[in-house]
Amino acid sequence: MTRTLRHPVNASTEEPARLDRRSALPGYAAIGIAIAAACVVSAHGQQQSPPPQSPESGFRFKSGIELINVTATVSDGTGRFVPGLRKEDFVVYEDDQPQAVTHFSAERVPVSLGIALDTSGSMAGERIQAAQSALDRFLYDLLAADDEIFLYRFSDRPVLVQTWTTDRQLLSRALGRIPAVGTTAMYDAVAEAVRLAATGRNQKKALVLISDGNDTSSKTRLRDVKQLIRESETLVYAIGIECGTNAIWSSPWRPQFQRRGPIPIPRPFPPGGRGGRPIPTPPPPMWPPPQGRTWSQGCSDPVDRGALRDMTDDSGGRTEIVRDPRDLDAATIGIADELSKQYFLGYLSPGKKDGRWHSIRVEVRNGRYRIRARRGYVAS
Repeated sequence: MTRTLRHPVNASTEEPARLDRRSALPGYAAIGIAIAAACVVSAHGQQQSPPPQSPESGFRFKSGIELINVTATVSDGTGRFVPGLRKEDFVVYEDDQPQAVTHFSAERVPVSLGIALDTSGSMAGERIQAAQSALDRFLYDLLAADDEIFLYRFSDRPVLVQTWTTDRQLLSRALGRIPAVGTTAMYDAVAEAVRLAATGRNQKKALVLISDGNDTSSKTRLRDVKQLIRESETLVYAIGIECGTNAIWSSPWRPQFQRRGPIPIPRPFPPGGRGGRPIPTPPPPMWPPPQGRTWSQGCSDPVDRGALRDMTDDSGGRTEIVRDPRDLDAATIGIADELSKQYFLGYLSPGKKDGRWHSIRVEVRNGRYRIRARRGYVAS
């Protein structure tokens, strides 16, 4: 009994000090192994059940991953934004199959925004001045302080005037130094701007394009630009400056006039025309334009609405056409307001990384509302 009481684990203060330290190592190793195993189990459990994400960190559109995020703009019959909607008010379909919305937010998040400004020769004068004024207000009064912006201008080729910055004065000075001359490489500019937008630090990304014509000198094709936008997460907005209502007509048989004012009536020269045949006098302007003819007012290439919509609509953005350069201010106000009042929806896609286009359709249960959202994604 006495020997049993003097086992090394007795409570005296001197016996533990005489224990062989090496004999304790196996016990410590076992404890360490147990702790490591617990950490592995804990980490495994965290992977199986990821913590909920915040609205800003959770809404990142990337093709080819499970979580698909959609930006939705909801308006009523008068075009006004509809606030106060909940997750239960939306229905999302992928390839016509209903999806469960797992992420939702109606909060305003910072934007990484690109601006692509047409500075071709047809923008000279009132148009470029109105664009500079509207964008200046856009930068200072309409965007939030934590939004970052870059600026492209394009004529014969795209030029990055200012890369990502939050310095409004830097952007404003860059806008004031832009000349307007040359042709229109619009597709090249949009392609470069969309790629740069993808590098933005904020989860929400957008591009605003301002142009008064159609593409005349790009090496990039429209279908390639459209595919690039489909593979990106960027909302694309376009503002087209139309030539105006006081237009003159042009048709395939007659060159387009590049002037304002009344149409000059051709006079035969020599008398009776060459070979004695009179030179035809063009008819007076008509409204609406005859079928197959286009209209212009002092611009060589009227705005291509179809091309602009091809670039904007799949992304969830939109195209707006203005007839007076002074309306650019109202157009940019509308875009800034929309960017601050959008809903974010996220769902787990059942699809695979097959490199194909998967359609997305978002509906609101209230049939009186209209909704605009991304139309799909490429699972690459």
